[in-house]
Amino acid sequence: EGVVAFREAGYALQLQEQKDVLDNFGTHFDVWFSERSLHSGDSLSKSLAKLKSQGHVFELDGATWLRTTDFGDDKDRVLIKSGGELTYFASDTAYYIDKRERGFDICIYMLGADHHGYVGRLKATAACAGDDPEYNVHVLIGQLVKIMEGGQELKLSKRAGTIITLEELVAKVGVDAARYTLIRYPVDTPMILDVDLLKRRTNDNPVYYVQYAHARIAALLRNASELGVKVGIENYDPELLTHERERELLGGLAQFPEVISSAAELRQPHRVARYIEELATLYHGFYNDCRVLPMGEEKPSAIHATRATLCEATRQTIFNGLTLLGVSAPERM
Repeated sequence: EGVVAFREAGYALQLQEQKDVLDNFGTHFDVWFSERSLHSGDSLSKSLAKLKSQGHVFELDGATWLRTTDFGDDKDRVLIKSGGELTYFASDTAYYIDKRERGFDICIYMLGADHHGYVGRLKATAACAGDDPEYNVHVLIGQLVKIMEGGQELKLSKRAGTIITLEELVAKVGVDAARYTLIRYPVDTPMILDVDLLKRRTNDNPVYYVQYAHARIAALLRNASELGVKVGIENYDPELLTHERERELLGGLAQFPEVISSAAELRQPHRVARYIEELATLYHGFYNDCRVLPMGEEKPSAIHATRATLCEATRQTIFNGLTLLGVSAPERM
């Protein structure tokens, strides 16, 4: 009993540590699912019964198999060994079916590049359960992250114990820089994360570049209020926006809905990050070439109100993009 209690305490401690790290990182899971629950309940027997009812389970050499080759897998998979032991694949299968029965229609798997061979069996499992593998199963293949510091690549090895945890990365560069950098690359692209770059408050640091654009606009809008420039759609006259930089910025803003839609549909949040970087560039070009606020004794006019409203639309769009990515949008920097 003492061993069991010690083990359970260790499980609870490790799980809480993971929850704390992810909570600090701004990542929240609605449900934490324990694989042990599959073995303690009837999930495994129910999943086996479902697969049998679909006609894809067979016995061979004393073992129970799933005929995944019916759906493109390179070989059939063992569910129960001849000695009665369940395989890891049996747990994977039971989890998929359990999740479907809890009402989830799409299962998204995040796998490392070294697990690319699992794609076929995961999709075949869905097909064996009577589902559409192209709709119900989405597999994302992640690549390695290289970390640079002091101009040198840090040699990471689990075997040697030389790794950098997410908690350590956040401690080095902060939550915003860590989140934004990990998001701004396609998941299937190898990534180089430069710790020194992410600490800089310069435009070559992507997260600083975007956040600074938001803060710069927020400062301009505070000044607009002090100068009596009215900001709002009721003070906006699009016919006044004839400058090339104004039209470019308007065109960039118009792309936002499509960017969000495609990012969600394709499971590619990096599209949002790259978009707001491009929008920040368009804004800086507009700001440099188009005077927004009145100067000296000049009175606020319709062009000032229209340009300031365009600035507010840009600020709100950058804010929305950063918020969707779980990154802060500071008003001052």
